[in-house]
Amino acid sequence: MKIYDELVKRGLIAQVTDEDEIKNLINNGKAKFYIGFDPTADSLHVGHFMALCLMKRLQMAGNRPVVLIGGGTGYIGDPSGRTDMRSMMTPETIQHNCDCFKKQMERFIEFGDDKAIMVNNADWLLKLNYIELLREVGACFSVNNMLRARCYEQRMEKGLSFLEFNYMIMQSYDFYHLFKEYGCNMQFGGDDQWSNMLGGTELIRKKLGKDAHAMTITLLLNSEGKKMGKTASGAVWLDPDKTSPYEFFQYWRNVGDKDVLKCIRMLTFLPLEEIDKMDSWEGSRLNEAKEILAFELTKLVHGEAEAEKARDASHAVFGGTGAHADMPTVSFDEDDFEDGKIGLLKAMVKAGMAASNGEARRTVMQGGVSVGDEKVSDPAFFFTKSQLSEGTIVKKGKKVIMKFICE
Repeated sequence: MKIYDELVKRGLIAQVTDEDEIKNLINNGKAKFYIGFDPTADSLHVGHFMALCLMKRLQMAGNRPVVLIGGGTGYIGDPSGRTDMRSMMTPETIQHNCDCFKKQMERFIEFGDDKAIMVNNADWLLKLNYIELLREVGACFSVNNMLRARCYEQRMEKGLSFLEFNYMIMQSYDFYHLFKEYGCNMQFGGDDQWSNMLGGTELIRKKLGKDAHAMTITLLLNSEGKKMGKTASGAVWLDPDKTSPYEFFQYWRNVGDKDVLKCIRMLTFLPLEEIDKMDSWEGSRLNEAKEILAFELTKLVHGEAEAEKARDASHAVFGGTGAHADMPTVSFDEDDFEDGKIGLLKAMVKAGMAASNGEARRTVMQGGVSVGDEKVSDPAFFFTKSQLSEGTIVKKGKKVIMKFICE
C-alpha cells in the first residue's frame, strides 16, 4: 500500500488541495513539508503527538520534514479554537520553550543532512519591516474573507484583538518564506488551521504565480488531539518530569471504547492488517486493545524499558497486588498538616484529583473515592502523619489511583 493511501486508511487526512499532485509527491518521497509548533509551554503534549507521528511516517517513506518552531508567532498567539486571548510570553520564556521542543522532537524525527531540518520563524518574522509587510503581503488578503475564517470564529464572539488578527498573515508568510528559501512544497496542520493554511497557499500563488506548486493538507483529528492533550487534572505532557511514563501509559489505557481502535490506527506503527483484525473485538478484548495502545505509545515516547515498567506497574496496581514503585506518588510535608492531620479534600486537591474542595466533596459524597480497599463517603475524613508515613493508596473512580505519603 502506498503511503498516501495508508494515511487515508488510518484516518489522518481530512482535506487537501490538489490531491493528485499531493499523492504523487508523497508516494514518491518528493514532499518537503512543514508542520508548525508554537512554543506555548516548555513541553509538547499528546495533542502534538499526532503531528509528530505523521512526520515520522512521511520521513520513513522518504519525504523530508521541516519542523517549524514558532518563536516568532509565539509573540502573537494562535486564536484558533479559543474564546480568550492567550497570555503574552516574554522573549526569554519563548526561547526556553523552543529549546525544550527541539530536544523532545529529536526522539521522533531524524535530523541532519538530507534528512529533517528545524527552523524558527523568529529568524525572519522578527526582522520584518511593518510597512514593507503591509505592501508586500497585506495587499494579498481580503479582510472580508479573513473575518469568515474558522480560526477567528470563537474569538469574534468576545472580541478579537488586532494582534491576534495578524496571526493568519504571519502563518501564511511562514509558508511563503519556507517555499522560497527552503523549497518547502507542502504544509500540514490540524483541521482548525485550514483557513490559515489556505492563506499561505494563496499568498504563494499570488506572489509567485499560479504555477507555484504549494500544497495544503490537514490532519483529520489534530484539533481533537489538542483536546486530548487536556485531562481533568491538567495536561498530558511528553516530558517525563511533567507526566511520568506510568501516567502517560494510564492515560492511553483509559481511552474510551469507541476511540481505542481509532487511536491505534492513527498513532501506532502496527501494520494495518493487524489492526483490522481488532475491529471485531468486544468486551474484555477492548481492554486488551487499550493495553496494546498504551504500551506502543509509551514505547514511542519513553522507550521500551519505561513502557514495560509502566505496564508492570499498571498490572500491580489494578490487578490487586498493591502499590508499585512507578505509580504516581504525592508527598505531603509538615506545612500540609494541621495538628498532625490533613483532610481528604485538601489532600485530593493537592494531588490533582480534584480542582477544588467543592469538587472533591461532591466526588467523596457520591462514593467515588476509596482509601485502601474501603470506600469513603464522609468529606470530613482525614489522614494522620502516621497513616501516611508508610504510604496509603487512594483511588478516584476506577481509573485514577495514587499513593499518598508523608516524608
